[in-house]
Amino acid sequence: MVGAGYFAQFHLDAWQRLEREGAVELVAVCDADESRGKQACRQFGARRSFQTAAAMLDAIDCDLLDIATPPATHAGLVAQAVERGLAAICQKPVAPTLQEAEEIARLATDSSKPVFVHENFRWMPWYVEMRRQIGAGTLGRIHSLAVRMRPGDGQGPNAYLARQPYFQQMPRFLVHETLVHYIDTLRFLLGPMVAVTARLRRVNPAIMGEDAGYVIVEFASGATGLIDANRLNDHPAANPRLTMGEVWLEGANGVLRLDGDANLHLKPHSQSEKPHNYAWADIGFGGDCVYAQQAHVLRHLQHGEPAVNLVADYLLNVWIEEAIYRSAALGRTILLPAVTPLPAATIAPATFTCKL
Repeated sequence: MVGAGYFAQFHLDAWQRLEREGAVELVAVCDADESRGKQACRQFGARRSFQTAAAMLDAIDCDLLDIATPPATHAGLVAQAVERGLAAICQKPVAPTLQEAEEIARLATDSSKPVFVHENFRWMPWYVEMRRQIGAGTLGRIHSLAVRMRPGDGQGPNAYLARQPYFQQMPRFLVHETLVHYIDTLRFLLGPMVAVTARLRRVNPAIMGEDAGYVIVEFASGATGLIDANRLNDHPAANPRLTMGEVWLEGANGVLRLDGDANLHLKPHSQSEKPHNYAWADIGFGGDCVYAQQAHVLRHLQHGEPAVNLVADYLLNVWIEEAIYRSAALGRTILLPAVTPLPAATIAPATFTCKL
C-alpha cells in the first residue's frame, strides 16, 4: 500500500478485513510521513512501513501494489509496478491531465499484470441495486436519470482542510475530483454516453477550481442524465457524505428514488411511492464500496472474474471529463468519441466535436 492519508484509511481497513478472511496479506505500507506509516501498521496490521515506494518494493516480495496518493504521483508509481511485474490499483483521478492519464494507460497495456483504477462509486450498494432493477425491467425503458449532489463539505475558507487540503489548490476540482465518479456510475447504469453539455462555476472563493455546476449527459440508448452538483450545500441526511446526495431514476413504468440515508423508494406509474428494501451495510465509506472494489480485484486475480475499470477502459471516463470541461469553456454541446469500450492496444488521443 502506498499512501496512508485520509482516504487510505478506508483502503487499509478493507485490506485488513480481507486479510482476516484469508484472501490477502497486507505486507507493507508506505508514506512519506514516517509516523503516519507506522500508525497505519499499528492500526491495520501491516507488517512493515517505509517512506518511499522504491525502498518498499526493493525490500519486500508482493503481488499487488495499491496506490492511494495524490494524482501527480500516480504515473511514477504505476511505472514502478509495471517495471516489477506487479498488479496495481491506482486511485482516481488517474492523473492531473488527460495526456498523463493516456501515458499511464499506455504503461498499463505493456504490463504483464492488470492495472486497475480504484473507482468505488459503482460499487456502492444502492447503485448496484439500481442496476439490478434496470436489468430486471422493473422501471421499463429508462428515459431519465437525475443526480442532485450536495455533500456540504465545501463551505468557507477552511473547506476540505481537515481531510484533503490539496483540494483547495486543484485548478480543476468538481469534475476532475468528484464528478468523474458519477461519469463512471452513470455509464455503469445506462451504458455508453454520446454527448455532454456543461455549465461550471466557482462559488467558494477560497478554492482554486470549480465547485458547482450542471452537466447534461446524452446516452446512446436515448436516455438523458442531469448532474446538478455543488459541494457547498448539504441535503437531508444523517450523514450527507454517505450518498453525497439524491438520485432519481425514471422509466416508462415508474421511478426509483435514492434519498440521503441510502433508502430506495419505488413509485410505479400512477401508484403511491413505497420503500424498496435491499441489503447494504453502513461500514467504511459509501456503504463499504471500497471493500467491494478491492474484493473485486482479488476475485479477478485469484479466480478470473471479468475485470472492471482497468486503466485502458477507464480512460474513456477521463475523455468524458475532458469533454465536460471543453463544453463549459466553449458554451456548446460536445459529441464524444465513439469508442466503447476502448481497445487497450490502440490508445490514441481523444478527439471531440462541438454541436451548437
